[in-house]
Amino acid sequence: MKTWDEYKEHVKQIDAVAKEDIEEAEALSMIITEMIKQRKALGWSQRELAQMCEMPQSSIARIEAQTTTPNISTLLRIFNKLGLRLSVTYK
Repeated sequence: MKTWDEYKEHVKQIDAVAKEDIEEAEALSMIITEMIKQRKALGWSQRELAQMCEMPQSSIARIEAQTTTPNISTLLRIFNKLGLRLSVTYK
């Protein structure tokens, strides 16, 4: 295997549990990436966003660094302030 993507695909093919874990991590990463992009597009600091969401700046930092997984109510509160909408679709 030459690349990380090739390795991930290999693991997904041979380990169903790992496949689910990888896909969940990738989905969360996409959500957080969009959150960061929107915050920066609005010109807001983590501190400003945190104040609007009535939460500590350190919570925003941990979410953006993906060292913690936000619960859905926290994610929706942040998205609301950023003008983003979280949607659910079938695979």
